[in-house]
Amino acid sequence: MTKAAPRYLPNNQPPVSDADKATAGLTAFFSITEEWGLSTEQQQILLGSPGRSTFFQWKRNKRGNLSRDTLDRLSYLLGIYKGLNILFSANHVQQWLLNPNDNPMFNQQSPLDYMLTGSLVALADVRRYLDWARG
Repeated sequence: MTKAAPRYLPNNQPPVSDADKATAGLTAFFSITEEWGLSTEQQQILLGSPGRSTFFQWKRNKRGNLSRDTLDRLSYLLGIYKGLNILFSANHVQQWLLNPNDNPMFNQQSPLDYMLTGSLVALADVRRYLDWARG
């Protein structure tokens, strides 16, 4: 039996492994949430509320076997971070995240509070909103 040739991405690069995605995503996530000044509890919620020992393993090692849900959450949060830094200066990112927003989607909550409902949909909504705002 012959071994199948490895699949390559369009730019002739080998595909990125889930382990590499997890390491890159967790490293970025903990840097972003530190920059945003988020508590451990808030970080856990944004990651989908993993168990405490799992969460602290991820935080310490910046690697782990992440579910599709967690990888999706990391992807949305990276997109949110990117969008915020395109739209706002560094000192205005915090203001936008923490102040109540009159857009009906947020229901007078801050965007951060909306994301902290823990829903993957909330993260997707904020990402789409920022993408829309960028044009």
